[in-house]
Amino acid sequence: MDNPMLDFLESEELLRFFHCNKTEMSLMENPQTFLRQLRDYDLIPDDRYKKVSRMKSKERIKKGLYEILDRFECERPQHIHRFWRCVFKDTIMNQYPTLRLLRNSLMDGTFHFDKQLPEMVETKETDEKKRKVVSEDEEDEEEEEEEEKRGKSVKKRKQRNKSTNDEEQPGPSSHSTPDSPLKKGEKSDIWNWKLFKAQMPVTCGDIEAILSRDRLAKGEKCILFQKSWFTPTEFEKRAGKGSSKNWKTSIRCKGTTLGKLIQEGHLKSGSYKRRHKMVKRSLFPSAGCVMESDEEDEEEDEDLDGESSTSDTDEEEDKEQAEPQTEVGHDRSTTVFKVTCRDLVGTLHKKRFASGNRGKCIRTETSWMSPVEFVNAASDESDPPWKREIQWEGKPLNDLIENKILRIHSLLCVCDLCDPNTEDEENQKNDDECYICRSQEETQLVVCDDCPRSFHQRCHLPHLEDAILNDKRRWMCTFCVFKANQPYRYCNQLEMREALSLQMSQHLLECQYVLLYLWNADEEKIFASDPRGYLTDYSTVIQTPMWLGHIANKLQENNYQTVEQFVSDVQLIFSNCARYNRDNAEFLAKGDRLKKIFDGKLKNVFNIS
Repeated sequence: MDNPMLDFLESEELLRFFHCNKTEMSLMENPQTFLRQLRDYDLIPDDRYKKVSRMKSKERIKKGLYEILDRFECERPQHIHRFWRCVFKDTIMNQYPTLRLLRNSLMDGTFHFDKQLPEMVETKETDEKKRKVVSEDEEDEEEEEEEEKRGKSVKKRKQRNKSTNDEEQPGPSSHSTPDSPLKKGEKSDIWNWKLFKAQMPVTCGDIEAILSRDRLAKGEKCILFQKSWFTPTEFEKRAGKGSSKNWKTSIRCKGTTLGKLIQEGHLKSGSYKRRHKMVKRSLFPSAGCVMESDEEDEEEDEDLDGESSTSDTDEEEDKEQAEPQTEVGHDRSTTVFKVTCRDLVGTLHKKRFASGNRGKCIRTETSWMSPVEFVNAASDESDPPWKREIQWEGKPLNDLIENKILRIHSLLCVCDLCDPNTEDEENQKNDDECYICRSQEETQLVVCDDCPRSFHQRCHLPHLEDAILNDKRRWMCTFCVFKANQPYRYCNQLEMREALSLQMSQHLLECQYVLLYLWNADEEKIFASDPRGYLTDYSTVIQTPMWLGHIANKLQENNYQTVEQFVSDVQLIFSNCARYNRDNAEFLAKGDRLKKIFDGKLKNVFNIS
């Protein structure tokens, strides 16, 4: 098994660890398999491997192995990560307990990287030895041949040597051990150690991995296992513990659950949502519907002192929040990018991006697409290069990838984007947030079967009652129902007064559509709720407050008799805004912008001249 802790350790630290433990490794019994592993990974030359393999004396084997390790340290320090990955394989550690103990000392912090080694003193004798390596090798070979000739006498001497070595071997208490990483007064819990300030070892079942504290606090994929990042729930599934659906109790650090560490303040966790998408399929009597319930994420909704974040900032390799703005001129906190491909326009959502073919990450007006699907929809070419064809702010999408703002997932990745089941594939077809309020706070989203929109039951108009949700037919949202019926309405243009005099009972759909469109256009939700809730002096200036949520309730309760009454309430929002913000140019402009949107949409919907 790959040791993920190695990814967090610098080459200098691993070399220091190697330097302190090469004697221990040289004393391992029957090191032939160990040497073969090093040779197979091209870490030692074949001639040195053969030379030590021919040796018969245990003392000479130990000496030869030490020389191999010493040469490796001097001549190939750049391959130190590769060395430890090579010897920390389970098959090798099972044969050599020394290596397992060394691996454990890296994982549990027993080895203290902060200790300073004394400066090496080069003597004249040492220099001469370095210059005579070749001649020593020749002498070793000659001695080896002499030993083979001496036969039984050599064997007797070996037994004596072994006995002597046993007597001289120090006991466990006298072995040189690394300094303890604990300082005076410091707790023995490893999550308090300096070594684990940024990351810490975790287990789930029999699987070992590394948890990034910063990523966990930001609600990102935070567990590194086999060179891939996973959310806690994904890691729990990978370990075969997905049925528990509670990663806080199934994932542990040295026997202590992550839930307990979070509760005690040792860890901070961002928001990991459990999102149930209810595929509801019928709203209007003439339409029809099925209700399916599926889950995309099994993770609990939490916000324990952590910052909410997007995916992968992505991921992020763990230090991303500290990195400066990239060459492409965009900081890494951006999660949505407006992209184009020729005449096609869409928004790319970072948390959904996996690769060209995996992850429907680009939202157009009509659907969610993968980058390749987006390019194919905009171009007649076969297999066009999506990294170059898709543009963001006049630059190819490849710029975001090269600057690690977008990260392509590994071909072996098993996340819900790269290895989706049927439910995951269905979930990717619709928005992850409510189209009206832009919030993910509630657990249930109702998704439209004809467009990518999703809604909370009480945000949609009309509201989606539970009885309607149980109807087993297809469902279209108000936007799609209006679009389907638009060609058959208002063939002739109307005057404004004619449109305002229309009875609400016959034109409820149009007013619901206009209000939902307006609510979505209010991106900052300035006009969505009662302003008296956050503006203490509002009532002293405005006698009749009005807001979009109140109008939605009146539409739901059929309180309007005519279209004019509905329009009057909407216009009241804008007149109140102008009156209260007469000295606030910024909010005046926002109110004026939304008023123009409303006036234009009203004329379009009712075909007003």
